[in-house]
Amino acid sequence: MKHRFPQYVAVGLVNDLVITHYDSNIKRKVPKQEWMNRMTEYDPQYWETETHLNMNNEQVGKADIETAKQRLNKTGGSHLYQRMSGCDWDDETNEIRGYFQTAFDGEDFISLDWMTQTWVVWSSSSIQNYFEHICADALKRYVRYGEKTLKRKGKPVTSLLWFLQKSSSSPVTCFATGFYPDRAMLFWTKDGEELLEDWGEIRPNHDGTFQSSVSLDLSSVPTGDWGRYSCVFQLSGVKDDLITKLDPGLIRTNGETDEVREEPQLEFSCSYLADIMSIHKHSRALSENSS
Repeated sequence: MKHRFPQYVAVGLVNDLVITHYDSNIKRKVPKQEWMNRMTEYDPQYWETETHLNMNNEQVGKADIETAKQRLNKTGGSHLYQRMSGCDWDDETNEIRGYFQTAFDGEDFISLDWMTQTWVVWSSSSIQNYFEHICADALKRYVRYGEKTLKRKGKPVTSLLWFLQKSSSSPVTCFATGFYPDRAMLFWTKDGEELLEDWGEIRPNHDGTFQSSVSLDLSSVPTGDWGRYSCVFQLSGVKDDLITKLDPGLIRTNGETDEVREEPQLEFSCSYLADIMSIHKHSRALSENSS
């Protein structure tokens, strides 16, 4: 028996770590981290309440699609509505910053300017109450319960900072993985000077740590000069940088990439309704709805 892709999906995240899941197939909200079971200490009916809330949001999401179709003069076919809302919490200054964004068929629809409190759907007081109290209180509770996971601080060891070149004419890519938190930078230097290249994009690993990679085109550089280049990894809160000089002998080829863990990216076809609720910590809490 084939299982159809759910029309509605809601996930909660803290620092890109998935902590809850709900979809229109299972019809219930479930914890994705063991420590999230402690939410019943705060509210014994937490999971039942959240399940009913998501079931209501599922129906609201479907109605939102119909409303958007009318206002944007869309007729027939399948459409995707997305909503992302949440809050950032700085656990050092206790500053709270909220955000809210919607999109229809992949294009921005409605958003919130937190600094000016410009909003077209909710009243300003409702926005502030949600972000500064409801959202922030929940985020702080998640961080408290999951403190060992969320507040750990690690730094890649040398064996986890390595190089890959797919072919002799391809750019050399520097990889870092297994670090936490995600406030990190990965970049190339030449003779100790940072190159004006893009910093490595940071992606989550399945275990709550992160990975990053950054490439450098050395096709016009003699191999003998490669030693002038280094890959540098900086992690917020860690004093010393992790620096590895580029050595042709350390570069792995395309046949040695078994250890590269590309995390699957969740994609929604526009033929489905999806509602994604996310919560981040830097603390950051997000919620997204896609329909």
